[in-house]
Parts: sequence; C-alpha cells; structure tokens
Amino acid sequence: MTAYAIAHLREATPHPEIAEYIERIPATFEPYGGRFLVHGTQHEVKEGDWSGHVVMIGFPGIAEARAWWDSPAYREIAPLRSRHIVGDIILVEGVPEGYDPAATAQAMRQALSA
Repeated sequence: MTAYAIAHLREATPHPEIAEYIERIPATFEPYGGRFLVHGTQHEVKEGDWSGHVVMIGFPGIAEARAWWDSPAYREIAPLRSRHIVGDIILVEGVPEGYDPAATAQAMRQALSA
C-alpha cells in the first residue's frame, strides 16, 4: 500500500544549506522507490490557516518510507533542513485499493451506539 512523507514547512530562513538539502534529497529517497509528488508548488488554503509550504514524497509502502527516514543518507542531510526550517513531518499510509469510506462511517456509528 502506498505511503507518503508529508512535510508542512512553516518558518524558513533562506540559507545555502537549504539549497544543498534540496539538491541532495532525491538521492536519499530514490533507492527506496520514493519520488516527489508535491514540491515547490503553491497551495490554496480553503479552510483554516496553512502558512508555509507543503512537500509530499510518495513511496511504495510504509516500510520503504520508514527505511528512507532512518537511512544514514537521509540522517546525514536532515540537519541542513532542520537548522533553517521549522515544520512538521509525518509518514502515513494511504488507503488500500477499493477503500470504502462507508464502512468507516458504519464502524463509527456502531462505536457511538455501544
């Protein structure tokens, strides 16, 4: 099942290390089947407050996403970003093929009536 690394990057201080990070990051996730899905694009806020930027990397599965995050190659370059950008990063699994949100709603109704 596809998995994603999603970053909500808020406060960024321009710095040459960020450019280096951007240049080097693909080499860290490509061996795990990762690829940019969202990077360097504008977003449109429809509800709430979402300042900053969104980055999304897709992986074949959560194991590959975790392996990338924990890899020596990524750990080596992560400080280039974290020293200059404040943000939140999550790893999350996608839904399986044929996912039915009605089943989730039904389970919620059952839990609420119990």
